[in-house]
Amino acid sequence: MDKIKIIGGNPLFGKIYISGAKNAALPLVCASLLTDEAVTLKNVPQLSDISFLNKLLLFLGMNIDEKHENLDTYPSMTYTYRANAISNLIAPYDFVRKMRASYYVLGPLLARFKHAELSLPGGCAIGARPIDIHLSSLEQMGASIEIKNGYVIADAPQGLKGAHIIFSKASVGATCNILMAATLAEGVTKIENAAKEPEIANLIDLLNAMGAKIEGRDTSVLTVYGVNKLHGAQLSVIPDRIEAGSYAIAAAITHGKLELINANPDFLQQPLRVLEKMGVEIQEFENSIIVNAVGKNIIGDDIYTDYYPGFPTDLQAQFMALMTVADGASLVTESIWENRFMHVPELCRMGANINIHGHASAIVRGVKKLSGAPVMATDLRASFALILAGLAAEGETIVNRVYHLDRGYECLEEKLRAVGANIERIKESDY
Repeated sequence: MDKIKIIGGNPLFGKIYISGAKNAALPLVCASLLTDEAVTLKNVPQLSDISFLNKLLLFLGMNIDEKHENLDTYPSMTYTYRANAISNLIAPYDFVRKMRASYYVLGPLLARFKHAELSLPGGCAIGARPIDIHLSSLEQMGASIEIKNGYVIADAPQGLKGAHIIFSKASVGATCNILMAATLAEGVTKIENAAKEPEIANLIDLLNAMGAKIEGRDTSVLTVYGVNKLHGAQLSVIPDRIEAGSYAIAAAITHGKLELINANPDFLQQPLRVLEKMGVEIQEFENSIIVNAVGKNIIGDDIYTDYYPGFPTDLQAQFMALMTVADGASLVTESIWENRFMHVPELCRMGANINIHGHASAIVRGVKKLSGAPVMATDLRASFALILAGLAAEGETIVNRVYHLDRGYECLEEKLRAVGANIERIKESDY
């Protein structure tokens, strides 16, 4: 497996272009299964998760065309998907185990083809993430669900029917899956306690552009009026708010100044306010954010992760890295996933002072400096937290198992090197 080597201590200065959002692109790609016409997606990030999903769709019979383009002078990928020759309705283990979001094919396949088989998904080991909400919702829509030999087998021989669905929690994955399924269901589907993330709005925009009738965008109550058929459409993937937040913290932890191009500050209001409370200067523009920590005294603050528009759990680990070198103490409360402190022992290897209390909270007492060390990435966002710690640390940090990073951060080393980081990838073949 590749490793990343960082020599810390360099403040970061310059501009970083924020890529399309992984968590938006994945359901958008799967929405192309709902029609036999072409669906074109612009600003798709080049990530291993996208590559894995494309391979799964090709296996199902999807035709995919790709095109390299420039978006605001930055390289970008455009994919055109045509699901006019789907010949397989089974998403096998060898594909799904590599990428949890493969479950997004379930709703579209069942809605359009009335049958789907899906291996139970894998993904980051950050806690139990059952797909029970997805399955029970599809059952309410008339599907029969059987779990056999590690596979979900779903049938709806008479087609899906509209239903009144109330989620037990505001699940992004379930909201996306049931939204897609409901577009072709007979009658009206009402979803209560739906997730409100910007990625959901991006999906609704695509589905409506394809001919769906969805009301309630940006609210927790979504109403879907089923239609007989959807058609092709074109849409751009929104900027990745988690990537933008991660690089904002990179500016803060290195006492540098970065302009984040193609970043939407509206998606990051809670994290930006926390950075300001910690002493970082933030300037917000329509499509960019300037993060200035030059000469700033970074002080500790508390965060509590919550569903959007609350503080994103996907930025918890990165903020904890910043807190390790902030003045004073910080309290981190994780309310979304029960096993999302696996980065703590690795940060402590670098000299951080962190105490975990139960499964949900950690107290971080800032230290004057971190020291470079070999560390092990445990999941996607924890991986970037270790990159951040390495950027701030004295000496050399080696981050192992960086395949996690390739799932969610496009051209990470190139982007950081361009703004002054001493960072390089060590290929497995080189050691």
